Amino acid sequence: MQQISGGVCAAKGFTANGVHCGIRKNRTKKDISLIYSEVPASAAAVYTTNLVKGAPLTVTKENISDGVAQAMICNSGNANTCNANGIEIAKKMCALLGKELNIPANNVIVASTGVIGQPLNIEPIAMGIPQLVSGLSKNSEAAAEGIMTTDVKKKEIAFEFEVGGKTCHIGGIAKGSGMIHPNMATMLVFVTTDCAISAEMLSKALSEDVKTSFNMISIDGDTSTNDMVSIMANGLAENKLIDSEGADFDAFCGALHSVTAYLCRMIAADGEGATKLLECVVNGARDEENAKIVAKSIICSSLFKAAMFGADANWGRVLCAIGYSGADVDVNKVDVSFESEKGTIAVCHNGAGVDFSEEKAKEILLCNEIRILIGLGDGNGNATAWGCDLTYDYVKINGDYRT
Repeated sequence: MQQISGGVCAAKGFTANGVHCGIRKNRTKKDISLIYSEVPASAAAVYTTNLVKGAPLTVTKENISDGVAQAMICNSGNANTCNANGIEIAKKMCALLGKELNIPANNVIVASTGVIGQPLNIEPIAMGIPQLVSGLSKNSEAAAEGIMTTDVKKKEIAFEFEVGGKTCHIGGIAKGSGMIHPNMATMLVFVTTDCAISAEMLSKALSEDVKTSFNMISIDGDTSTNDMVSIMANGLAENKLIDSEGADFDAFCGALHSVTAYLCRMIAADGEGATKLLECVVNGARDEENAKIVAKSIICSSLFKAAMFGADANWGRVLCAIGYSGADVDVNKVDVSFESEKGTIAVCHNGAGVDFSEEKAKEILLCNEIRILIGLGDGNGNATAWGCDLTYDYVKINGDYRT
């Protein structure tokens, strides 16, 4: 398997586009995106656990209940959530796109992101869809830009891999910077692949993958109303259809996780106001579940995130987060180290502090990617979680988000 260019257009038969249609006031910012497969594709998705859900999620779930989709449309600038006519608007988006592409409206995955509780006008979307369709190309970047809200960087990735002697491709784009907290989902992610896989196995692969990818991110402790990860697999790589578990399914799952893990890091690094990517790696837990609990507790700790912003090796906040996590842990066995491109430094052994150079620790923690290494000494369970530091700018961004 190797990383390639192309994002969601790396797979055969997929094209994409993003344009400004007028939802957002700033004309320099694209606000609607499209991904299209030249043939119908197997489809699957996972959705937010928030009881308040955006109307597009309801419509998408209904549309792909048969396991088939051929296009994805997503607007930014407005979440289409908590609106009396939200379902109507989301269905209208599907109908307008379906007519323009000459595909069934119920073969469309629809998504929205932006301000909650603000009515979404269908007119600019209707005006923008012809331009969106006519500009379809093998360039993924415009689509990646069109789904951004407070994101600073576009997020896309693709890989090439082999299944049954056939070369397959898989790629994804994502948006996510704030209102990100496990569990599923935690942002908007759209994945495409030309691998031939049944909708049932595609759903199984995605549902399992999110447990160790998108469910292991936290930016601010808020689970959004519009979070969704969807995937389309059009089979144009012409491998033998994956319709059961086995080596081919394992190969596909490995490729999928390469995409999702990469996007997890990009989302965490681009957290609102963030200056640092935090990656917490837990080893030696009693089992995987306890490792996940510990890793997420540390990543979610506001006190620890603030310490990382200040490059303060305050390892006591790590122990504190482990202690209240609810995990089955012997705190007298906990080891903690901090690591970056500047080196590694041990700060805690067997639940107690050790002598270390504060100057060296500061040098390590001033880097923009920090790994928090946790050893629990209780078993073979391990897990990784991703997050970011907590900065002054996070408050600034969210203090005037609507204005």
